[in-house]
This record gives sequence, C-alpha cells and structure tokens, in this order.
Amino acid sequence: MTTERQYVEAHRDLLHADLDGWLRIPSISADPAHAADVRASAEWLAAAFRRDGFPTVEVWETPGAPAVFAEWPAAEPGAPVVVVYGHHDVQPVDPIEKWTTPPFEPTVRGEELFARGAADDKGQLLFHLHGLRAHLAATGRDTPAVTLRFLIEGEEESGSPHFADLLRARRDRLAPDIVVVTDTGVFARDFPTTTVGMRGLTGCQIDFHGPDVDLHSGSFGGAVPNPLTALARLLAALHDEDGRVAIPGFYDRVAPLADSERTAYGNLPFDEAAWLAGPAHSRAATGEAGYTTLERIWARPTAEVNGMWGGYTGPGHKTIVPADASAKLSFRLVSGQRGGDLRPLVERWLAEHTPAGITATLHWGGDGVAPVTTPIDSPALAALVRSMERSFGQPVGYSREGGSGPEADLAEVLDAPVIFLGVGLPDDAIHSPNERVVLPMLERGAEAAAYLWSELASPGANPSAS
Repeated sequence: MTTERQYVEAHRDLLHADLDGWLRIPSISADPAHAADVRASAEWLAAAFRRDGFPTVEVWETPGAPAVFAEWPAAEPGAPVVVVYGHHDVQPVDPIEKWTTPPFEPTVRGEELFARGAADDKGQLLFHLHGLRAHLAATGRDTPAVTLRFLIEGEEESGSPHFADLLRARRDRLAPDIVVVTDTGVFARDFPTTTVGMRGLTGCQIDFHGPDVDLHSGSFGGAVPNPLTALARLLAALHDEDGRVAIPGFYDRVAPLADSERTAYGNLPFDEAAWLAGPAHSRAATGEAGYTTLERIWARPTAEVNGMWGGYTGPGHKTIVPADASAKLSFRLVSGQRGGDLRPLVERWLAEHTPAGITATLHWGGDGVAPVTTPIDSPALAALVRSMERSFGQPVGYSREGGSGPEADLAEVLDAPVIFLGVGLPDDAIHSPNERVVLPMLERGAEAAAYLWSELASPGANPSAS
C-alpha cells in the first residue's frame, strides 16, 4: 500500500467532517434568496484553504456570486503551474418532497452520502484538498511538487454568466501550464475513465406570426396561413431521414471523430438496453445514422426542439387559426464548431422555410458555450491516466460528456490544455432529488490527485516545457 493511500484511508474522517460542514450551506446560485448562503459557502472554502496551509487565499468578487482563489507555490523553480477548477454553488432542490432525507442535512447510508452538492461539486473539490494533504505527507515536503492555483466559481449552476470576464481580468494571475477540471465523472465504478471532451451549446427561439388576430377556423381556416402548421413543417425539416441535421453547412466545420476514440468508446461496457430502461427512460434509441449511441451523445453535434407552443391549449376546443406560434431550439456543438458560426446558417435556413404570409423572428440566447477537447496524445493526459490507474488499480479508459460548461473558457482564455479528474458516477442523481456521492470513490479521487502533482512535475508531463 502506498503512502498516499495509507494517508487517504487513515484520515478519511477529515474528509467526512469537511463534507458534513460544507454541504450544510445551501449555496443555490439560481435563487437570489440564497445569495448570502453562496457567499457563506465561498467563505467556508476560503477558511478551509487557509487551514490546510495555502499561503495565499482570496475571495474574488464578480457582479454576481463570489469565486475563491487559493495559491500554493512549488519550491522548485520552473515547476508547472496547475489551475484546478470547480464550483461551490449547487442546484435548487425542487421537488423537495422527493428527497428521502433533507437535502442540506448530509446523511450517510452505507458507502453513500446524500446531500445537494455531494457529487456536484463540493465532494469532488474536497477530495482535492484531501489528496493534497496525502501528497505532502507522502513526499515529506511542505510545498506541492507543482504550483497549485485553485479557482472555484460560484455561478456554474447559473450558467457562469461572469466567469469568462473573471478569467480575462485575472488571466495574468492564473497563468497556468495545465488546467485540471474536477466537475466531472467516470463511466462506471468498476470501469474508470477520464473525460476527453465536452460539447458546446447555443440556442434560439423562433417566433412565427400569421394573421394579426386569432381567426375563426370555420370562416378563415384553409384560406390563410396557419403559423402553427408552418412551424410544425419547419421543425419537421430540421433532420433528414438519416437523423442528420438538415441545415445546410451545419457539418462543414465538424472535426471527424478519430478512429482511436471510436475504438475506445466501443470498448466501454455500455448496455444500451439498460441505458434505455434506466437513465434514458425511453423505448428506442435513435439519432444520426452511422454512429453508436455513445458517439451520438458525446461526440456528434445535435439540434433539438426543446419546446413548441401557440394557439389554444385550454380545456375543450377553441376553433381558431392562431396568430402566433413559437419554438425553442438548442444545438450541441463539437470540435470545430462555434455558436457564432452557426447563426447565419440557421438564419438562412429559417428564411428558406418561412412560407408567404408568415413573419419569422429569431432570438438567440446569448453567446453560448464552445466545445472543449483534450487530445488523447497530450502529455498531461498521460500523467493523469497514470495517476488514476495507480489509484484504481486497473486500466483507465476515455469518455466524453454530452453536456456543456465553462471548460472551453478555461482552455481559450487561459490558453492551456484541460484535463479532467472527476469521480462522479452516472447514477449520482446530480441536479435531481437524493443526490449522492459514493465515499470510496472520493477516496480514489483523492489518491489520484495525490499522485497527479508528482506526475505532472516529472519530465515530459508539462506541455509548456517542450
């Protein structure tokens, strides 16, 4: 048993005590009523950094919720600088009646700890603190092998509206060689993986206006354009018969999926029937022809209709030709794509599918989020895989995540490679009632983090040194 593992297991009570204290703070960033709690969460974390020996700890203000910065320089000159990213805010708890135990009263049942934020992301941040203690104990040093700079934001669960500006304002202070993201997970408890990509996101609302007022369908139906019918035809034209997005030019900048990645995803123990019956709650798998389900949700771009409305939807019937109809669309983006490049394509497609007598208006929901990808030949990724394999005692594979976050801002603004060290599980119920974390998984994460700082300090692991 390594010294790192001995420390992690012998001092697990420290980790559990931190979890119990921090998870009791309801740091819900989406609810203004909890603004004081989000600030209290930041102050709790800052105090934990100071307690563990970080010589520099600061609370960074934003126009929204505060972020926490902590720095611990390496003693050796030229050691890599690593920024560790995570977030201290949590999702709302609704519906509260679905929780078995109160969401902000951490409850341990067997190996599992239940609380809002247990997995997303407080538990995963705390394993980093525990892992750093183990790293120092194992190396016998009073400084880490790399310069560590933690940046923990307070608005991730609200879309990180001020995070990119914060990165730009503090870029010289952060200046990393490598970024480590801890807000992620593994494919399965018995099949650990590291994430090598996350999709981007952009979205829009389409409004169709037909007659200036709702009209009697008996007197006018069949003689004037119906915006709901026109919108239904438009949305039906969004995909072709092979499940591909039918907007011309949509795939022009999509980077192809490497054969090595397709092989890696194909080797994962994915049970599609169990996935359909469990997390998907669906009766069939569908999507772009020529790709597996995992490839579709991880590494291929998509267009989805998120909502459609218009006309009368109350009880009984109101026989009208409605004046207006609307729909919301979202687009998941992959390497090579950007939301800004997609806009003129959607605008042109919309104009081509808007019939006479219908006025179309397109509204975009902000700048969106760019995709981020870690090259599988990255030296930093190799160091991470070695660290995880030592901790888990088995080979570590590659996976992606279909969701989106601020990771692309980290890569682009800080101009550094991003690697992902997270140990969440697909059934941790993040964002849902009864969120939980498996405590032994946090220990494996802490052990991997303890190894990682030494691995990244080794020759060849730092991309900026080449």
